[in-house]
Amino acid sequence: MEKSTVYYATGKRKNAIARTWLKPGKGEITVNDRPMEEYFTIETSKILLAQPLVLTDTKESFDIKIKVKGGGISGQAGAVRHGITKALILADPDLRAVLKKAGFVKRDSRVKERKKYGQKGARARFQFSKR
Repeated sequence: MEKSTVYYATGKRKNAIARTWLKPGKGEITVNDRPMEEYFTIETSKILLAQPLVLTDTKESFDIKIKVKGGGISGQAGAVRHGITKALILADPDLRAVLKKAGFVKRDSRVKERKKYGQKGARARFQFSKR
């Protein structure tokens, strides 16, 4: 692996889109030009986006730069995890089997269902009154 090699991948989750760049380094993660700890204040979000790195023992192998937009904090964390996973597979195709078994490779396609006309919400109805 060359030192100047940079691996780019896009991750998506709900309405969030994360563009991730992996390059060999010491394990620094920056999200929108801020340290990961500063951007993701919720502990579960930090754990979620680090899962592919912990699973493949590459936490100290790559410096990761992330640009994320759209959605909320948990959606963005999921998008970042998906982006990191795809970039890791580009960096080392042998990791695909491990990441796929953990369920990180496939995009989580669940999105909010639209509200239907004449109803209260997507599935919720207005209360029915017979009289």
